[in-house]
Amino acid sequence: MTRRILFLGGTGIISASCVRRAVARGDDVTVVNRGTGRRALPPEVRTLAADLRDPGAVRAAIGAEEFDVVLQFLAFTPEHIQADLDLFEGRVGQYVFVSSASAYQKPPARLPVTESTPLRNPFWQYSRDKIACEDLLVAAYRERGFPVTIVRPSHTYDEQLLPTMGGWTDIARMRAGRPVVVHGDGTSLWTITHSDDVAVAIVGLAGHSDALGEAFTVTGDHAPSWNRIYGWLAEAAGVTSPDLVHVASETIAAFAPAFGPGLVGDKAHSMIFDNAKVTALVPEFRTTITFDEGARQILAFYDAHPDRKEVDADHDALFDRIAAHARQAG
Repeated sequence: MTRRILFLGGTGIISASCVRRAVARGDDVTVVNRGTGRRALPPEVRTLAADLRDPGAVRAAIGAEEFDVVLQFLAFTPEHIQADLDLFEGRVGQYVFVSSASAYQKPPARLPVTESTPLRNPFWQYSRDKIACEDLLVAAYRERGFPVTIVRPSHTYDEQLLPTMGGWTDIARMRAGRPVVVHGDGTSLWTITHSDDVAVAIVGLAGHSDALGEAFTVTGDHAPSWNRIYGWLAEAAGVTSPDLVHVASETIAAFAPAFGPGLVGDKAHSMIFDNAKVTALVPEFRTTITFDEGARQILAFYDAHPDRKEVDADHDALFDRIAAHARQAG
């Protein structure tokens, strides 16, 4: 059955894969964004130009249209959600909010994490804002029957996203034989999922009546150690013996407070998830692209696009200082 789906976003890491998946399935897809994304849309997609931070512009762009599904990828605060409630309540069959698995309890009291794991992250404002967004939507569902579905992806990547702290700066340092900073001892397990796999779950839930009023973890089950993640990137980059310097997350945060919330509030912990709830509704969801293959895709993309090989001079100098401190400290 063809469904009318509105994507708020559509050119991001997860949303671009979801758009492609929905088009391939035969859905009637409309995308609203500013038209500045780096990921191309399929020709079948209808695009509407509007700044999602301007509710009046979004309202003008979509007019009086109604949709079977609205997928929201770019709401980060309750104010963003309230604008959507004002706009879509009563004119959408399902509203899918892309939250974050970083909202789950940190540090986790037990693994694997499930949908019943408490939502509490005292370290990262981003995660607390996502929790507040969820709270507003759950209240709208309970009080007025607003047809919400919440999805919580974890670390999702595509060929354009390097998952390490320094991005391309880390690869440039590897290839130059310089030290690369890795948080912790590198042995914590980290669930990392290709966007094409995540799209199977999210698009599979779109239009599914049993998903209304529910929240779903959509992370897959591929959880290599951080040492393996960096090692696969090194192999893909043609580096046989990368110089990995392990540094406590708290020490990195002391040197670079901007890295602190995402490390101490997320990546420092082993994170393994139970996806049984989503696979009960979308049984085809599974990990098909492990990060050894993902790393090869990433390096192939960057080597084919030299203009994207951006070394951040500030981060480069920062990693030198952190590595020197770690080695001096023994």
